[in-house]
This record gives sequence, structure tokens and C-alpha cells, in this order.
Amino acid sequence: MADHDRRTLGRRLTELQVHGVVDPAVPGNPGRRGGAGPSDHRALSIDGTTMMVPVYNTVAGASPYRLETASGGGLQVSGPATATVAGGDATVLAVETPPEPRFYGLATAEGVPYRSIALLHGRDVLATTLLQTCIRFRDRTQSCQFCAIEQSLEDGRTLVRKTPAQVAEVAEAAVRLDGVRQLVLTTGTPNSDDRGARLMAETAAAVKARVNLPIQAQCEPPDDPAWYRRMKAAGVDSLGMHLEVVEEEVRRRILPGKSELGLERYMEAFAEAVAVFGRGQVSTYLLAGLGDSAASLIAVSERLIALGVYPFVVPFVPIAGTPLEAHPAPSTDFMVAIYTAVGDRLRASDLRSEAMAAGCAKCGACSALSLFEASP
Repeated sequence: MADHDRRTLGRRLTELQVHGVVDPAVPGNPGRRGGAGPSDHRALSIDGTTMMVPVYNTVAGASPYRLETASGGGLQVSGPATATVAGGDATVLAVETPPEPRFYGLATAEGVPYRSIALLHGRDVLATTLLQTCIRFRDRTQSCQFCAIEQSLEDGRTLVRKTPAQVAEVAEAAVRLDGVRQLVLTTGTPNSDDRGARLMAETAAAVKARVNLPIQAQCEPPDDPAWYRRMKAAGVDSLGMHLEVVEEEVRRRILPGKSELGLERYMEAFAEAVAVFGRGQVSTYLLAGLGDSAASLIAVSERLIALGVYPFVVPFVPIAGTPLEAHPAPSTDFMVAIYTAVGDRLRASDLRSEAMAAGCAKCGACSALSLFEASP
């Protein structure tokens, strides 16, 4: 695909991610509701690119775009013509939905469904939240205001703690049956100074003993930087430590507890982690649309890129049942302006999402940023 066409596709996909789609019951992997990280999405593939598109939240319920069966079979997204998506009388995009993975039909010897242990993200990424609780979640004056980590636990769809053996068993099946290519390990923050790094190391070691699968671990910066070496030695290939928002006032408002670890502390941690995992193997989430200006997000991205950290910029999408469930998504133009600026800087620094061993930036399904890494 030509570079210009990649950016045009990036704008189209951004439009769908910020608006979501109305989603009647159609075949394929239904995606997920609640839980840790971006949620209330399902995977849609357009022109060979798989994206997670909101379908279960308030944004999607009011979307002008609709997923439906095409007249000749197959699926399509249809909606009004807009300057950002396409000209003509209407927007019609042919789409595919990845099938529900075969490993979802299996269970452990104890009867625990595999899908309660790990889920398919995008098209070929296995993801699990090792600890489905967080020290801050029950106190909304301290919790991240967008977080829904315990929703899936309360609904009985997952376990409070996944053991290394359980994750390794599911990972092996997901690779064998569904061609999964990478594993993302995340966690709610435990009441320990390693911030979940111990869980990551133990689980990575168990998985690598059973199947050779690239792994990204995601946690807050541990107090002791020796944990980076321990995670790497255990089999973690790349690391994610997520800022989410960058301006101090926005961090205090959106991340009241987590913001106690300030931006400069994160920058120190990123430098320590890059020294262990290597340039381009450390990433961070930046959620655009929660109050940070485009200039702030671009400036922080520049600092991160200089350190060798991939700034994975993602449009904020509200999750039902959280304090921010009615917060508006950012505009397409806002996102495209940030993607263009950050993509240009990534290209100039030769940091590429595809070069990462594993992780959200490698998958890319929650953001169109990778489509803007190409030349304009």
C-alpha cells in the first residue's frame, strides 16, 4: 500500500474509532465488555488492517455508522458521507470480523473456561490481566477514572488471579489452534513495591517453558529497577509502562492515585527499562481526548522517542459503567493531527511498531498511529 493510501486509510479508521459503530448481532468474535484496558470494542478488518472499534458503549450507540450484512453477502460498515471518510452520497466500507477463536471452547481440568483466563485481542494477540483487582479501584477518589478492571470480575467472566500454569496452558492452545503470535500480560496494581513485576516474571517463565511466544509485560514502574532485568531474564521481550495522560492537572484529575508517580519519575523509569529491553522495546499508552492539548501530547512523544520509547497514542473511548462513561471521544481531526506529527517523528527516528517484539503498539489495533509512520 502506498504511503498516501496508508494515511488515507488511517483517517478512515480513526473516524470509526472515535465514533464507534452500531453493531447488530453479526457473526465473528464479539469482542469484550469491561475489564482492564481499552474495552467495549470488537475487531473489524478493513483493507487488511484490523482495528478495535467501539460497539458496546454510549459513543457507539449514537454512532452514524452501522455494521450490517451486505446485499451480496459479507459485512460492511455504512454511514453518512463525511469529509474525513469519503466523498459521495454515503460511506460504505467492506469489513471482516475475525472468527471466535477455537480455544474459547476449551477449559482446564478443573473446569475453568480458557476464555476466563485470556482473550483474543485484534486478530492474533492473546491478552490477560493477571490480577483483576487494583489497590485503587474501589476508591473512586483514587482510581483511574476510565478504568473498568473489576467489571468483568463482578460479572463472573474472569478470575481474580490467573496462575502462571493457567496462562501457559491457554497460550499453548491459542498458538496451536488459532495461530496467536504474541501475548500481552497486564495487571491491576498490587500492594507491593514491584508493582506487579513479580507476577509478570513468574508468568512469562511458565509460558516460555511451554511455548515460544513473544511476550509484552505491562505494569507501573517498580521501585527497584532490578525488576527490569528479572522480567527480561524470565522471558519478557518488551515492556509497557503507561502514562495515559501527561499534563499535571489532567493527571491529577484523571489518575488521582496513579499520578503520585509523576511524569519525571516515569521518564527515569523509561530510561532504566530501555537500558535493559533495548531501544524500541519499551512503550507507553497516551490517551488522547482527556484534556491534554495536542501540543503537550506531541512534546511528550518527542521526549519518549528520544529515549527510545514508542508513544502509543490512542483515542480515548469511554467504557460503560465508569466515571467517564459519558465523556466525549476526541474528534477525527484532533487525532489525525497528533498521528501525523508523532508518525513523522517516529519515522525520522526509525522507531517502528512492527519492530517491537510484542505488545499493544506491535498489534496496533487500538490506534491508527502505525499507518502514519509512513512518509506523507
